[in-house]
Amino acid sequence: MVGVVIGSVLGLVLTLLGTPLFIRLLVRRGYGQFIRDDGPTSHHVKRGTPTMGGAVILLAVVVAYFATHLLLTLTRDAAGPSVSGLLLLLLTVGMGAVGFADDFSKISRKQSLGLTPWAKILGQGVVGVLFAVLALNFPDAHGRTPGSTAISFVRDTPLDLAFAGPVIGGILFVLWANLITTATTNGVNLTDGLDGLAAAATAMVTAAYTIISIWQYNQLCGGPGAVEGVCYSVRDPLDLAMLAGIITGALIGFLWWNTSPAKIFMGDTGSLALGGALAAFAILTSTELLFVILGGLFVLISLSVIVQVGFFKISGGRRIFLMAPLQHHFELKGWDEVTVVVRFWIIGAVAVGLGLAVFYGEWVVFQ
Repeated sequence: MVGVVIGSVLGLVLTLLGTPLFIRLLVRRGYGQFIRDDGPTSHHVKRGTPTMGGAVILLAVVVAYFATHLLLTLTRDAAGPSVSGLLLLLLTVGMGAVGFADDFSKISRKQSLGLTPWAKILGQGVVGVLFAVLALNFPDAHGRTPGSTAISFVRDTPLDLAFAGPVIGGILFVLWANLITTATTNGVNLTDGLDGLAAAATAMVTAAYTIISIWQYNQLCGGPGAVEGVCYSVRDPLDLAMLAGIITGALIGFLWWNTSPAKIFMGDTGSLALGGALAAFAILTSTELLFVILGGLFVLISLSVIVQVGFFKISGGRRIFLMAPLQHHFELKGWDEVTVVVRFWIIGAVAVGLGLAVFYGEWVVFQ
């Protein structure tokens, strides 16, 4: 538990102090954001704002994670980094690297278009497949692997992808894990675009995963506090709680500089990395379907794009929203950007609260 607190504070301090240094570096090099011509006209004033701020978040998370483990090892003779923790970092940093390539391509070409869609899909696919394959390996002393072929809600359900055998089950799990990863990375990426919206919305979900992982640690199957029948079979929940706390702290520190008017944007470096982190938390904590509730804001914004594009095609050019994603619709209706952001924060907070209530309520009802 001490590690969760130490890591969270380190993540907060590193981004709070490191972000302005990174901003000055980007300004000196002229690495600023390019704004889409088809976006809200009010966003044109943001042209030139430093971007790729997600690099600061990633660096802070990695440094805080290993520094916390080093401190715990030296003072408490604790175990080092876990397999689950390293896998989560793999998916987070890997997706962040794809986003960084996209951001750098935009900056170097001085336009709002970065990598080609196929190049981005290929990069995300390679990282996602590597994560999924590794997640089904490295069993602990109780035989628990970081990932599970069983489809999960608040825990693994009887619906197991290995029904057709371990090989087919493994292939289906890789596809399932990549579907989750694609959905979350796109969801966070679409939510990004207004000052502070994606950073705070993601911090709410990672804060929820801090609570969920601590609860799973206290109710771990085979542990002294476990209740038979409703215990959790999760590998390394306490280390996942530490990482969730670190990411939450790092996002809060970054939000200090990213809130309106933003001094820096996270860019695809940040949005893809954070989407990867959320996907990893959902898979590694066996809460894959629960994430639909916890990440309700991301789901809502993603659905607005799907509905807009689908209706546009079948109706011959008509639109439901003035613009998608949904947050820009309300901007074009005349809402101030800060009003949109705060109200969407409220939606995100309600979704997280409902998700936590479902998670805890299931344990109460079935214990």
